[in-house]
Amino acid sequence: MRIIGFTEFGGPEVLDIHDVPEPHAGPGEVRIAVKAAAVNPTDTETRQGNGSPAQLPAPHVPGMDAAGVIDEVGEPTAELDTSPWSVGDHVMAIAIPLRGHGGAYVEYLVADADSLARIPEGRSLEEASTLPMNGLTALQALEKLDLDPGQVLGVTGAAGTLGGYVVQLAKLQGLTVIADAAPKDRERVVALGADHVVERGDDFPDKVREIYPDGVDGLVDAAVMNELAVPAVRSGGGFATVRFWKGPEDSDLTFHIVWVGDEYHHGDKLDALRELVESGVVTLEVADTLPAEQATEAHRRFQEGGVRGRLVLTF
Repeated sequence: MRIIGFTEFGGPEVLDIHDVPEPHAGPGEVRIAVKAAAVNPTDTETRQGNGSPAQLPAPHVPGMDAAGVIDEVGEPTAELDTSPWSVGDHVMAIAIPLRGHGGAYVEYLVADADSLARIPEGRSLEEASTLPMNGLTALQALEKLDLDPGQVLGVTGAAGTLGGYVVQLAKLQGLTVIADAAPKDRERVVALGADHVVERGDDFPDKVREIYPDGVDGLVDAAVMNELAVPAVRSGGGFATVRFWKGPEDSDLTFHIVWVGDEYHHGDKLDALRELVESGVVTLEVADTLPAEQATEAHRRFQEGGVRGRLVLTF
């Protein structure tokens, strides 16, 4: 099968087409003929060598979001029941690039039966491919912060895909949301449901405390501001970080490291996100689609910044 991968770490130019043996569904697994794979920040990090062990067999394959059509179903096991799935089902799934050729930039993705969900009704495979990784990350961040209705959540990077999902899911939970946005993205973030929108920048905490002098109860740092965002949170509050940052040792905040890989076997949560898309609570956005052979161009455009929604590679 064709995959998009790299044999050395570096810029977008290291991505290339490779042929590798075609995988097949084993017990407790299904095989997805991938039609769409979204491009995420984690993909560029993987390509640059951040979190990709050199001992994995090359070529390394990035990608954590896939949508496609099931074309093989393995036998059920005591742990994993494959019976809900049939050849021809349109599904979405997260992929774990650190599992050999396990990234999503592939023609065929083998997935555990409990790691996927049907795509939202009325939505395309390209749209569905933008949901799994970021949607599950947003859910996990909010679960770890465990705020009560009426409490205040801060969100950095709210105009991005992850930040946007956080805002929408937080409003569903009854939270008050204060989020950041560049002037050109302000209306976008307001439309997502944010109660307060302040201008994006390193002085985000100052702007937050102009509205909430004691600080917010919790914060999801989708923009990876790290220590710059800490002063926005009240004493004893929570801080959800998506890049394994542990926070300063002398802080009285609780720092929650969010890692979507922990959600791999939670297809039920992905299915709940599907329902929220169908009900209009969560919105999906494709910035553009490119053939998988143009992955280098997709990564280049993504790293240039300013992309709203997700670039999607098609197979």
